[in-house]
Amino acid sequence: MSLRALLMMVALYVSLIAFMLVGLIALVLPRPVMTLLARTWGHYFIVLCRIVGGIRVEFRGRHHIPKGPLLVAAKHQSLWETFMLLGLFDDPCFILKRELAFIPLFGWFIHKMRNVPINRKDGARALVKLTRAANREIHADGGRQILVFPEGTRRAPGAEPAYKFGIAKLYEGLNVPCLPIGLNSGVYWPRRSLRLKPGTIIVDILPPIMPGLERNVFFARVQEAIETSSNKLLAEAST
Repeated sequence: MSLRALLMMVALYVSLIAFMLVGLIALVLPRPVMTLLARTWGHYFIVLCRIVGGIRVEFRGRHHIPKGPLLVAAKHQSLWETFMLLGLFDDPCFILKRELAFIPLFGWFIHKMRNVPINRKDGARALVKLTRAANREIHADGGRQILVFPEGTRRAPGAEPAYKFGIAKLYEGLNVPCLPIGLNSGVYWPRRSLRLKPGTIIVDILPPIMPGLERNVFFARVQEAIETSSNKLLAEAST
Protein backbone atom coordinates (compact mmCIF):
# COMPACT_ATOMS: atom_id res chain seq x y z
CA MET A 1 0.00 0.00 0.00
CA SER A 2 1.32 3.45 -0.91
CA LEU A 3 1.50 6.28 1.60
CA ARG A 4 -1.28 8.09 -0.28
CA ALA A 5 -3.55 5.05 -0.07
CA LEU A 6 -2.79 4.61 3.64
CA LEU A 7 -3.61 8.24 4.37
CA MET A 8 -6.81 7.91 2.34
CA MET A 9 -7.99 4.86 4.26
CA VAL A 10 -7.22 6.43 7.63
CA ALA A 11 -8.97 9.68 6.69
CA LEU A 12 -11.94 7.76 5.26
CA TYR A 13 -12.66 5.62 8.29
CA VAL A 14 -11.89 8.27 10.88
CA SER A 15 -14.21 10.75 9.18
CA LEU A 16 -16.88 8.08 8.66
CA ILE A 17 -16.87 7.31 12.37
CA ALA A 18 -17.02 11.03 13.15
CA PHE A 19 -20.03 11.47 10.86
CA MET A 20 -21.79 8.52 12.49
CA LEU A 21 -21.18 9.90 15.97
CA VAL A 22 -22.67 13.22 14.91
CA GLY A 23 -25.48 11.28 13.30
CA LEU A 24 -26.52 9.77 16.61
CA ILE A 25 -28.45 12.98 17.18
CA ALA A 26 -30.27 12.49 13.88
CA LEU A 27 -31.55 9.08 15.01
CA VAL A 28 -34.20 10.80 17.14
CA LEU A 29 -35.04 13.44 14.51
CA PRO A 30 -37.20 13.10 11.36
CA ARG A 31 -35.75 10.92 8.58
CA PRO A 32 -34.97 13.87 6.22
CA VAL A 33 -32.36 15.04 8.72
CA MET A 34 -30.56 11.70 8.43
CA THR A 35 -30.88 11.83 4.65
CA LEU A 36 -29.31 15.28 4.60
CA LEU A 37 -26.44 14.03 6.75
CA ALA A 38 -25.90 11.04 4.45
CA ARG A 39 -25.96 13.24 1.33
CA THR A 40 -23.49 15.61 3.02
CA TRP A 41 -21.22 12.65 3.67
CA GLY A 42 -21.46 11.71 -0.03
CA HIS A 43 -20.32 15.19 -1.09
CA TYR A 44 -17.61 15.22 1.57
CA PHE A 45 -16.36 11.82 0.36
CA ILE A 46 -15.84 13.19 -3.17
CA VAL A 47 -13.78 16.08 -1.77
CA LEU A 48 -11.79 13.72 0.47
CA CYS A 49 -10.96 11.50 -2.50
CA ARG A 50 -9.69 14.48 -4.48
CA ILE A 51 -7.58 16.06 -1.73
CA VAL A 52 -6.15 12.98 -0.04
CA GLY A 53 -6.49 10.18 -2.58
CA GLY A 54 -5.79 12.14 -5.76
CA ILE A 55 -8.99 10.74 -7.28
CA ARG A 56 -11.26 13.21 -9.04
CA VAL A 57 -14.66 12.63 -10.59
CA GLU A 58 -16.31 13.76 -13.80
CA PHE A 59 -20.08 13.44 -14.06
CA ARG A 60 -21.56 13.13 -17.53
CA GLY A 61 -25.26 13.29 -18.28
CA ARG A 62 -26.54 14.74 -15.00
CA HIS A 63 -29.34 16.33 -17.02
CA HIS A 64 -30.71 12.83 -17.58
CA ILE A 65 -31.75 12.53 -13.91
CA PRO A 66 -35.54 12.99 -13.74
CA LYS A 67 -37.38 14.28 -10.71
CA GLY A 68 -39.55 12.05 -8.57
CA PRO A 69 -39.69 8.25 -8.15
CA LEU A 70 -36.82 6.49 -9.89
CA LEU A 71 -35.07 3.14 -10.11
CA VAL A 72 -31.29 3.58 -10.45
CA ALA A 73 -29.22 0.70 -11.87
CA ALA A 74 -25.49 1.36 -11.48
CA LYS A 75 -22.38 -0.54 -12.44
CA HIS A 76 -20.55 -1.74 -9.33
CA GLN A 77 -16.75 -1.95 -9.49
CA SER A 78 -15.64 -0.39 -6.22
CA LEU A 79 -16.51 0.83 -2.74
CA TRP A 80 -16.29 4.32 -4.25
CA GLU A 81 -19.69 4.46 -5.97
CA THR A 82 -21.50 3.29 -2.84
CA PHE A 83 -20.63 6.58 -1.14
CA MET A 84 -20.75 8.67 -4.32
CA LEU A 85 -24.37 7.77 -5.05
CA LEU A 86 -25.48 9.17 -1.69
CA GLY A 87 -24.73 12.70 -2.80
CA LEU A 88 -26.01 12.34 -6.35
CA PHE A 89 -29.73 11.89 -5.57
CA ASP A 90 -32.25 13.85 -3.52
CA ASP A 91 -33.66 10.99 -1.42
CA PRO A 92 -31.67 7.80 -2.00
CA CYS A 93 -32.82 4.37 -0.83
CA PHE A 94 -30.35 1.51 -1.22
CA ILE A 95 -31.21 -2.12 -1.86
CA LEU A 96 -28.58 -3.86 0.24
CA LYS A 97 -27.81 -7.24 1.75
CA ARG A 98 -29.40 -7.82 5.14
CA GLU A 99 -26.10 -8.51 6.91
CA LEU A 100 -25.16 -4.82 6.67
CA ALA A 101 -28.17 -3.90 8.80
CA PHE A 102 -26.71 -5.90 11.70
CA ILE A 103 -23.44 -3.92 11.88
CA PRO A 104 -23.38 -1.97 15.18
CA LEU A 105 -24.11 1.74 14.74
CA PHE A 106 -23.99 1.52 10.93
CA GLY A 107 -27.11 -0.64 10.95
CA TRP A 108 -29.01 2.00 12.91
CA PHE A 109 -28.45 4.51 10.11
CA ILE A 110 -29.56 1.98 7.50
CA HIS A 111 -32.85 1.56 9.33
CA LYS A 112 -33.30 5.28 9.95
CA MET A 113 -32.87 6.09 6.25
CA ARG A 114 -35.35 3.31 5.48
CA ASN A 115 -33.01 1.49 3.13
CA VAL A 116 -34.31 -1.89 1.98
CA PRO A 117 -32.33 -4.93 3.19
CA ILE A 118 -32.68 -8.20 1.30
CA ASN A 119 -32.08 -11.74 2.57
CA ARG A 120 -30.71 -13.60 -0.43
CA LYS A 121 -31.31 -16.95 1.27
CA ASP A 122 -35.07 -16.41 0.91
CA GLY A 123 -34.85 -17.04 -2.82
CA ALA A 124 -37.97 -16.06 -4.78
CA ARG A 125 -39.71 -14.87 -1.62
CA ALA A 126 -36.95 -12.30 -1.12
CA LEU A 127 -37.79 -10.64 -4.43
CA VAL A 128 -41.48 -10.42 -3.56
CA LYS A 129 -40.67 -8.82 -0.20
CA LEU A 130 -38.13 -6.54 -1.86
CA THR A 131 -40.59 -5.27 -4.47
CA ARG A 132 -43.23 -4.57 -1.83
CA ALA A 133 -40.78 -2.68 0.39
CA ALA A 134 -39.30 -0.77 -2.57
CA ASN A 135 -42.81 0.19 -3.72
CA ARG A 136 -43.56 1.66 -0.30
CA GLU A 137 -40.37 3.69 -0.30
CA ILE A 138 -40.26 4.85 -3.91
CA HIS A 139 -43.57 6.68 -3.59
CA ALA A 140 -42.96 8.03 -0.08
CA ASP A 141 -42.24 11.67 0.76
CA GLY A 142 -42.68 13.00 -2.76
CA GLY A 143 -40.78 10.21 -4.50
CA ARG A 144 -37.52 8.46 -3.60
CA GLN A 145 -34.74 6.99 -5.74
CA ILE A 146 -34.22 3.24 -5.33
CA LEU A 147 -30.53 2.45 -5.85
CA VAL A 148 -29.50 -1.04 -6.90
CA PHE A 149 -26.38 -2.73 -8.29
CA PRO A 150 -27.84 -5.21 -10.83
CA GLU A 151 -24.87 -7.58 -10.60
CA GLY A 152 -25.27 -7.82 -6.84
CA THR A 153 -21.56 -7.49 -6.08
CA ARG A 154 -18.46 -5.67 -7.28
CA ARG A 155 -17.00 -6.76 -10.60
CA ALA A 156 -13.50 -5.99 -11.86
CA PRO A 157 -13.28 -3.60 -14.84
CA GLY A 158 -13.68 -5.56 -18.04
CA ALA A 159 -14.89 -8.72 -16.28
CA GLU A 160 -17.67 -10.77 -17.81
CA PRO A 161 -20.96 -9.19 -16.69
CA ALA A 162 -23.12 -11.14 -14.25
CA TYR A 163 -26.46 -9.34 -14.12
CA LYS A 164 -29.25 -10.79 -11.97
CA PHE A 165 -32.73 -10.98 -13.49
CA GLY A 166 -34.12 -9.50 -10.29
CA ILE A 167 -33.51 -6.01 -11.70
CA ALA A 168 -36.03 -6.73 -14.48
CA LYS A 169 -38.63 -8.01 -12.03
CA LEU A 170 -38.06 -4.97 -9.83
CA TYR A 171 -38.45 -2.67 -12.86
CA GLU A 172 -41.72 -4.38 -13.74
CA GLY A 173 -43.02 -4.20 -10.17
CA LEU A 174 -42.14 -0.55 -9.56
CA ASN A 175 -43.39 0.83 -12.90
CA VAL A 176 -41.12 3.90 -12.82
CA PRO A 177 -38.24 5.05 -15.06
CA CYS A 178 -34.93 3.23 -14.67
CA LEU A 179 -31.73 5.27 -14.83
CA PRO A 180 -28.66 3.24 -15.98
CA ILE A 181 -25.23 4.40 -14.82
CA GLY A 182 -21.90 3.32 -16.25
CA LEU A 183 -18.53 4.09 -14.64
CA ASN A 184 -14.86 3.13 -14.46
CA SER A 185 -14.18 3.45 -10.72
CA GLY A 186 -12.48 0.06 -10.53
CA VAL A 187 -9.53 1.39 -12.53
CA TYR A 188 -8.66 3.85 -9.76
CA TRP A 189 -10.11 2.16 -6.65
CA PRO A 190 -9.91 -1.60 -7.32
CA ARG A 191 -12.20 -3.99 -5.46
CA ARG A 192 -10.61 -6.04 -2.66
CA SER A 193 -7.50 -3.90 -2.81
CA LEU A 194 -5.91 -1.17 -0.72
CA ARG A 195 -4.09 0.32 -3.69
CA LEU A 196 -5.39 3.54 -5.19
CA LYS A 197 -4.48 5.02 -8.56
CA PRO A 198 -4.71 8.81 -8.88
CA GLY A 199 -6.84 9.92 -11.79
CA THR A 200 -10.38 10.87 -12.78
CA ILE A 201 -13.29 8.48 -12.33
CA ILE A 202 -16.00 9.09 -14.93
CA VAL A 203 -19.65 8.53 -14.04
CA ASP A 204 -21.86 8.25 -17.13
CA ILE A 205 -25.52 8.91 -16.32
CA LEU A 206 -27.45 7.51 -19.25
CA PRO A 207 -30.92 8.40 -20.58
CA PRO A 208 -33.65 6.79 -18.45
CA ILE A 209 -35.48 3.71 -19.68
CA MET A 210 -39.19 4.44 -19.44
CA PRO A 211 -41.56 2.00 -17.70
CA GLY A 212 -43.74 -0.40 -19.65
CA LEU A 213 -41.20 -2.57 -21.46
CA GLU A 214 -41.52 -6.33 -21.30
CA ARG A 215 -39.05 -7.43 -18.66
CA ASN A 216 -36.83 -9.52 -20.97
CA VAL A 217 -36.55 -6.56 -23.33
CA PHE A 218 -35.72 -4.28 -20.42
CA PHE A 219 -33.16 -6.72 -19.02
CA ALA A 220 -31.28 -6.80 -22.31
CA ARG A 221 -31.50 -3.04 -22.75
CA VAL A 222 -30.29 -2.03 -19.29
CA GLN A 223 -27.38 -4.47 -19.45
CA GLU A 224 -26.36 -3.28 -22.90
CA ALA A 225 -26.54 0.38 -21.83
CA ILE A 226 -24.44 -0.06 -18.68
CA GLU A 227 -21.87 -2.39 -20.22
CA THR A 228 -21.40 -0.35 -23.39
CA SER A 229 -20.85 2.77 -21.32
CA SER A 230 -18.54 1.15 -18.76
CA ASN A 231 -16.42 -0.56 -21.43
CA LYS A 232 -16.07 2.72 -23.31
CA LEU A 233 -14.96 4.45 -20.09
CA LEU A 234 -12.50 1.65 -19.36
CA ALA A 235 -10.93 2.15 -22.79
CA GLU A 236 -10.87 5.89 -22.19
CA ALA A 237 -9.03 5.40 -18.88
CA SER A 238 -6.46 3.18 -20.58
CA THR A 239 -5.41 5.79 -23.16
